[in-house]
Amino acid sequence: MNIRYWIICLLFCIYSCSSYHQPDNRLETPPAIYPDYSAVTFPPNIAPPNFVILEKAEAYQTEIGIKNEPGEILIHHSESLVRIPEKQWKALLRKAVGKEIYFRIALCKDNIWTEYAAIENKVSAHPLDPYLVYRLLYPGYELWNEMGIYQRDLTNYKQTPVAENRNFGKQCINCHTFNQNSPDNMMVHVRGKQGGTLIYRDGKVEKVNPKPQGHKYGATYPAWHPSGKYIAFSANEIQQFFHASGQKPIEVSDLGADLIIYDVEKHQAYTDSLLSGDSYMETFPTWSPDGRTLYFCRAQGYRQGMPFDSIRYDLYRIQFDVETQKLHKLECVYQASASGHSVSFPRISPDGKWLMFTQSDYGNFSIWHPESDLFLLNLTNGEIRNCEEVNSNEVESFHTWSSTGYWFVFSSKRLDGLWARPYLAAFDPETGEIAKPFLLPQKDPRFYDTFTYTFNLPELLKEPIKNGKLFIETIVEK
Repeated sequence: MNIRYWIICLLFCIYSCSSYHQPDNRLETPPAIYPDYSAVTFPPNIAPPNFVILEKAEAYQTEIGIKNEPGEILIHHSESLVRIPEKQWKALLRKAVGKEIYFRIALCKDNIWTEYAAIENKVSAHPLDPYLVYRLLYPGYELWNEMGIYQRDLTNYKQTPVAENRNFGKQCINCHTFNQNSPDNMMVHVRGKQGGTLIYRDGKVEKVNPKPQGHKYGATYPAWHPSGKYIAFSANEIQQFFHASGQKPIEVSDLGADLIIYDVEKHQAYTDSLLSGDSYMETFPTWSPDGRTLYFCRAQGYRQGMPFDSIRYDLYRIQFDVETQKLHKLECVYQASASGHSVSFPRISPDGKWLMFTQSDYGNFSIWHPESDLFLLNLTNGEIRNCEEVNSNEVESFHTWSSTGYWFVFSSKRLDGLWARPYLAAFDPETGEIAKPFLLPQKDPRFYDTFTYTFNLPELLKEPIKNGKLFIETIVEK
């Protein structure tokens, strides 16, 4: 009798909670949800941000709509996972451009409905580049035999492989980069027996070795010139080291680094004494949108026995004469080392007004430095500030701008300190203000709890990559 009684009670509760109910009680605080999609700004073309309600109940009701208007979407569910219908979500976003939307959640317990305060978000008027490209690999360097470059359609949840190393002898594939958020000019490094630098341009893929004759190091970190005629590379001697204790078990450091420029039309590489030699190490190049200034990170040259935590990089720039391909006027933009800090990953907004970089205590491989944060430099007045809106107590590292400059993506380990995941944030190019970031939505919001690969080098694209097979064929055949 007891078991039968509770079964009847449970069925009654589920039945009574399966249709819309006006709340019996209201709370003044919103419920906790995961991922944290509250007080964020969404682009008008993002996939539904599915989430889990972190409250226990027998049934749940989620209403989604435009602020001060009746709900557009109503979801009844018996578990805490909220899956937002894609068609209804897209229809809502079209109406909500430039407005605020709400997630209004009610819980049913003991046949009583309690409604929480609404979770409010904004919908931007500015779309996001619809594709995100990243490398997936294990978070350590002892397991690199399974990796690939993938692209995700941000308007839905579809992920497709661009190139997986299972297709070419499980060699290392890395350092993909694009010119102005377009797959028309694309570059990928491959390390191994069939290694080389693969450059896609004018509908063809070439395998090249962009290394000046007699130079000690091969090309490493790239940056396309806006014209598509050149790629600036750092040429690094990189070593990894393992610490026996401490919060940073792995340290990756340059023992030498110079900058080179590769002419993709003439297949020639060259450097300049201002950017090469043993006195300094130069790395992480990036071009200004007009192509006349090359920014990069620079540190004192490595000396035998030098402690790795004493290596600090400052932000530099040098002028590039587009007509003569000459480099001149080297200058320091930000001397981070003077305050005991180090700069990596400088990236300039499409309008040329802002430069975002990662700052850590030392070195330039910030993915292993929990103190790494994003900083913003106003190139008009030289002011620098901590991007507190997006930073956390864990690693914030690699970042890239959208083609319009209204968005950027960055990698963060804030969920668990182990795996880097992609976060998106709205940006105001006029004021430099940044909205609260949000985690890349997945169809199953619990996806990140069990996914054991790290998202590496996230890049936003205006169009999808359609030439992945060409890269594989070029690797294998040559």
